[in-house]
Amino acid sequence: MSTTRTYKYYDFCMAAFVCILLCANLIGPAKATTVHLPIIGSVTFLAGVLFFPISYFFGDIFTEVYGYGRDRRVVWAGFGALVFASIMAATVVALPPADHWIDKQSAVAAIFGSTPRIIAGSITAFWCGSFVNSFVLAKLKLLTQGRWLWTRTVGSTICGEAVDSAIFYTIAFYGNLPNDVLVALAMTQYVLKVLWEILSTPLTYAVVNWLKRIESEDYYDRGTNFTPFSLKT
Repeated sequence: MSTTRTYKYYDFCMAAFVCILLCANLIGPAKATTVHLPIIGSVTFLAGVLFFPISYFFGDIFTEVYGYGRDRRVVWAGFGALVFASIMAATVVALPPADHWIDKQSAVAAIFGSTPRIIAGSITAFWCGSFVNSFVLAKLKLLTQGRWLWTRTVGSTICGEAVDSAIFYTIAFYGNLPNDVLVALAMTQYVLKVLWEILSTPLTYAVVNWLKRIESEDYYDRGTNFTPFSLKT
């Protein structure tokens, strides 16, 4: 693949992806919510679950349109942003508050003061899940010869989110929660994320087809080196 080709919307999509990823990981976990649904009943989840799957939506778009190599660069950009945000949040919480800010310190710590296990789980899960998602989608595109886009967007999300949820909840909460509670929580989050992907399928089709037309690109990862430890496109 040529490394000199430029695209009209690739950089814009990368910036949107990193923004969504940071917001979902910094703002979303600050609140747990319970929603009462017909038939199903009460469902409790972290608010971020409503927005984090958008990062997989973007991952599908990058791999489907631009290829695994360019999505790999996006994943590393997101990984770097998460690491920096985590360091910044820990620093902000650790700094001694001014006299007029003492009464607000507990609120700042509650919102931004994630434990090291949660931070490690979140970053590791994102990295692993994103690469699984991209790899599966790229391989399914070759297998289906570019047909049936929904099979690879949903199929890759099922695999990527499974890895993401398993790693995050194991690292972040194993030993601190009863195993049955941990499994139930992880499964609830996982099912919600996959359902989000299924419901967004019409939007995925619209955006992917539009980008393919505008960018004149529909990349197939034939002969691609799928190592995650590279920034080559």
